[in-house]
Amino acid sequence: MAANFELNVDKRDTKGTGASRRLRRAGQVPGIIYGADKDPEMVSFKHDKIYHLLENEAFHTSIIDVKSGSDTQQVILRDVQYHAYKQMVLHMDLQRISASEKIHMRVPLHFIGEDVAPGVKLQDGIVSHLMTELDVTCLASNLPEYLEADISELHLHESLHLSDIKLTEGVELTSLFHGGDNLAIVTIAAVRGSIEEEEKEEAEGEEGEEGEASEEEPKESE
Repeated sequence: MAANFELNVDKRDTKGTGASRRLRRAGQVPGIIYGADKDPEMVSFKHDKIYHLLENEAFHTSIIDVKSGSDTQQVILRDVQYHAYKQMVLHMDLQRISASEKIHMRVPLHFIGEDVAPGVKLQDGIVSHLMTELDVTCLASNLPEYLEADISELHLHESLHLSDIKLTEGVELTSLFHGGDNLAIVTIAAVRGSIEEEEKEEAEGEEGEEGEASEEEPKESE
């Protein structure tokens, strides 16, 4: 289950580009809280606090207790906008959650066993990550912080697929739940140099076989 975070917010009445710029100059991040059949709320956050929280991977997939005065509500992070080149958060969207309603959320994949996988350790392959996060559907209380992909037993040219991921109780992969394909998420591939060397050796072997065959052909009598 994902961790819980606490976040203090200030409610704001003004909106628009000008108001947002003034907030940012004052070290605040404009944001919005919506969902759960309630009206959207315009809020602001302290920039430095938000910036450091966003550096924590768990914050992106956790239940957040948002406090404004004596009012507390639970939300999840839905979207965040960053400045193109400055270390600055421009805007953040939060969605209210309900204890009885399922949500869908993208959670990161953690790959384990890469250093002991036969395809890497014994066959000189490299790990190719085809996905780095997965969309899950569950109640907010069951939301995982991350999902594990164990590749410790993979050999060269083998893959793990969506159905190979072990899920905790109450958690479903959104794609498979809706009948999607059982896609590969990680594979162990041959290093390009090794592929070229194998192809060269195969080609040389075929040429040798052709030469031997031609030498064995009987000569026609004059």
